[in-house]
Amino acid sequence: MVTYHCDVELPSAFGIFAESVYRRSMGASTLRNADQVLVTTRTYGATSRAVWRYNPVVVPNAVDHRRFRPGVDASWVRERLKIPSDVPVVLLVGRIVPHKGVEHFIEAARYVPAARFLVVGEGSLLEAMKRFANSMGVADRVRFLGRVSEENLPKVYAACDVFVLPSVSRLEAFGIVALEAMATAKPVIVADIPGVREVIEDGREGLLAEPMNARDLAEKIRRLLADPEARRLMGQRGREKVLESFGIELVTDRIESVYRAVLDGREGATSRP
Repeated sequence: MVTYHCDVELPSAFGIFAESVYRRSMGASTLRNADQVLVTTRTYGATSRAVWRYNPVVVPNAVDHRRFRPGVDASWVRERLKIPSDVPVVLLVGRIVPHKGVEHFIEAARYVPAARFLVVGEGSLLEAMKRFANSMGVADRVRFLGRVSEENLPKVYAACDVFVLPSVSRLEAFGIVALEAMATAKPVIVADIPGVREVIEDGREGLLAEPMNARDLAEKIRRLLADPEARRLMGQRGREKVLESFGIELVTDRIESVYRAVLDGREGATSRP
C-alpha cells in the first residue's frame, strides 16, 4: 500500500533529469508493486504522470476540528502585534520555501494597503522574503512570526479575516493549512492548481486565485475584505465541509476500509483452488 503525497520536483536542469530517472525506475517500481495506491485528491491523481495509470483511490488528508475551531480567543495575537481591532488581517501559514509562493503573498500586500499580512513559518527563504518585503515597501505591514507553538497556532488562525495559500508547484498536493483555516471558520483563498483547488468550491468556501499572479491574489483579498457577510458565510460553509469530509475519524475510517478491501482481496486470491 502506497500513499502518494506529491510529485517530485527539483528546481534545476539536472533536477528535471534526476526526477525523470527516479520516476521511471525506483518510483515506478514502488507504485507498480503496491497492492493499492492512495492519493489525497482526485485532480492530483488524474494529472500526475506517476500515478494515473494505477487507478489510485482518493482519501483526503484530515484536520483536527476540535483543535481548530471557531470561538478561539485571538485577542492576545492582535495585542501582541499591536494590530487594532478594526484593521483586517490576512494570514499565510507554511514553510518559507520556493514552492509555497510566499513572494506573491508579499507582493499582494502592495495592493491591499488597509490590511496587515502575517506569515507563520520558517524555511530556507525566510531572510530572502524579509528583504523582498522591504524592497516592496511593505515591511511595516508584513510580519514574519516564525514558528508558532502548537498551543498558539489556533489563536493565530482565529485572529485572521482571510487565509491565503498561494502555492505555485505540484510539491503542494493538498494544503492541510487551508483545512485548518476552514475548520476555524475562516474564508480561504487558494491557488488554482491541481490538488489544492479541490479542497474548496470556488465562491462557496473561498476563492481560487491565479497562480503566480499577485494582482489577482490581491483582488481576491480585497473582494473578501470588502464583504463581511461573504466572509462569514464562506467560513461557515468551510467549517461544515471540514466536519462532513475531513474529520480525523472519518478519514481514518476511509483508510481502514481501503486496507480491509486489499486484505480481503488477497485472502480471496489465496483461497481459490
